Amino acid sequence: MLNSSQMTPEEQLATLALPCPLHRRLRQLSLIQADRCLGLSGRSHFTNASGVMTGTVGLDRSVADGYNAARACALTQLAVLKRDLGSLEAVVEIVSVNGYVNAVAGFEDSPAVINGASDLLVSVFGEAGKHVRAAVGVSALPRNAIVEIQMTVRVGQP
Repeated sequence: MLNSSQMTPEEQLATLALPCPLHRRLRQLSLIQADRCLGLSGRSHFTNASGVMTGTVGLDRSVADGYNAARACALTQLAVLKRDLGSLEAVVEIVSVNGYVNAVAGFEDSPAVINGASDLLVSVFGEAGKHVRAAVGVSALPRNAIVEIQMTVRVGQP
């Protein structure tokens, strides 16, 4: 399932700066497979020079900051998939994305923030990147992160 530019997901990913995902040291896994679906743990960080993007959207961070954080979280999820699958060619479709936005009470633009993740996934996977999703504002996230993204993907043969 090629994206609109007819590049494979691997070719599309090669044009992006993919972070190196950290291995989980806690009690949960980075991902778990059930039949042909992979559930990916929530990621609120990405590993680059600046580390975790922190703050609260609507207070000290803008919707644009949140959008960029959501995009970075989705890139980290793709790095986890690539690390554990060896290639993104095995991904048949992105099934769901749950996005959590560290926001002030009453913040109504969580969908605009989580669009950062959704837009990236569609740009990499084309139609196969379209998914169901939740975009929820929360009062806090671990390490004061702006965004956390959790995903489910369906895989086939690479």
